[in-house]
Amino acid sequence: MNFSLRANLVDLVSKTIYPAEIQVEDGRIKSVVPIAETQSTYIMPGFIDAHVHVESSMLVPSEFASLAVLHGTVATISDPHEIANVLGMAGVEYMIDNGRQVPFHFFFGAPSCVPATNFETAGAVIDAKDVKTLLQKPEIVYLAEMMNFPGVIHRDPEVMRKLEAAKEAGKPIDGHAPGLMGADMKTYFDAGISTDHECFMYDEALEKLKHGVNIMIREGSAAKNFNTLIPLLKLFPEQIMFCCDDKHPDSLIENHINQHVKRALALGHDLFDVLRASSYNVIKHYKLPVGLLQPGDSADFIEVNNLEELRVLKTYIKGQLVAEAGLSKLPSAEAPVVNNFNCSPKSPEDFRLRATGSNIRIIEALDGQLITHEITDRVLQVNGYAEADPSRDILKMAVVNRYEDAPVSIAFIKNVGLKQGAIASCVAHDCHNIVVVGTNDDDICRAVNLIIQARGGVSLANGEDRQVIELPIAGIMTNKPAREIADAYIRIDKAAKALGSKLGAPYMTLSFMALLVIPELKLSDRGLFNGKSFTFTDVFTA
Repeated sequence: MNFSLRANLVDLVSKTIYPAEIQVEDGRIKSVVPIAETQSTYIMPGFIDAHVHVESSMLVPSEFASLAVLHGTVATISDPHEIANVLGMAGVEYMIDNGRQVPFHFFFGAPSCVPATNFETAGAVIDAKDVKTLLQKPEIVYLAEMMNFPGVIHRDPEVMRKLEAAKEAGKPIDGHAPGLMGADMKTYFDAGISTDHECFMYDEALEKLKHGVNIMIREGSAAKNFNTLIPLLKLFPEQIMFCCDDKHPDSLIENHINQHVKRALALGHDLFDVLRASSYNVIKHYKLPVGLLQPGDSADFIEVNNLEELRVLKTYIKGQLVAEAGLSKLPSAEAPVVNNFNCSPKSPEDFRLRATGSNIRIIEALDGQLITHEITDRVLQVNGYAEADPSRDILKMAVVNRYEDAPVSIAFIKNVGLKQGAIASCVAHDCHNIVVVGTNDDDICRAVNLIIQARGGVSLANGEDRQVIELPIAGIMTNKPAREIADAYIRIDKAAKALGSKLGAPYMTLSFMALLVIPELKLSDRGLFNGKSFTFTDVFTA
């Protein structure tokens, strides 16, 4: 489609703004000609999410894109390790194939840590040989987040082979090193790793920036680090990128990277610094074929009403109008069901835990953070068994192996806040076993069995009130329309909060309570895990 338009052009390369006529031909910018008359709207490069797991939206890539383009997003740097933990190489291929069906720039990474650790059960393994194979694909533009930072620091041979494969392919390596500072930080990044999206402390991010690391300021559905890190944009504008990491469908309907941009501008940050963090810096770092409104570029840009509200009027990708006036123009794409789900229904007795002490270690969840704290408290005992105590907000948590029948792993958690019932999810990073938190064993069992019957999903159980969103694709995504799944998620999220949870995103927070590579205390299907020492630990302390 060939066309021309007139608008005030925001040129991120020259850092200028001027009225121009832009000619688009065969999906590329043919010419940019300055004109005299100031125009009523502005055009600028489209936004890019510098690090996201599309699977966390519970949508296949084509449906994710249908919402993202509404907010001016034209591309994502997508780590497919969620589906890879379930289906391995076939899962990565599934994401690539589905993404190809719509005009959107999906750039995928070769998952570096499948499984994330050896302390949990995943559905597949991607080894260094597989990583090398994936890195040869044009759709694979980087080695995805290296979560095994102890393996890097101690030069684990398999980890080093994966890093070398990326270097040989000439593709960047993403980092994942929450809280890592000092000598270990230097050792980790000196191995060739160039980014980190896991910083949650200002001083931590500052030290990494000074070491030359590119820092991604993350604001997603669960992890919210924007307020802490955004002051660094003024100091290191060329090393900052914006990302969401994980975005549930309800929040993806509301906003995407455009929200980072609006908030940064409202705080007084320089327009060009902000817009470069949302596109230019990402394009340059990953060497992406995404346009920057220069002659010869791919015609990827957005039209906004002004530079204050930044209301996205139109989104163009490869010269195609993909969103206009709040409506997506992307076509529906075929998304066949693939899965790996092999466990049997459970009974309430499977969730009973005999008390072997009077005090327990408790996972303290933190709203808006992926990290947790380890605290201790006395345990409620009933007939020799350790039970949840909603009056003190100490709830029972369990992780159920979805890939085979195995004993249930049980611990306790604080700050979820349920007063009754239970919530469960099979969207549980990174292995996607079933994670559940509840006030009693009966509802815990009901919530888990709803997911087992659906072969994947998120659920809620409170006596006769039983709700489930079925996620049949790998147990973590659906092939239903984006709006439908978003509405269903909004309903179940409200229901969880009606049971007493005060968390901003109860299910998103729940999904990270089994992520062992984020300190301090987490639970895998094999037991309670200390993310600092990288060892299992006992639930009971004495």
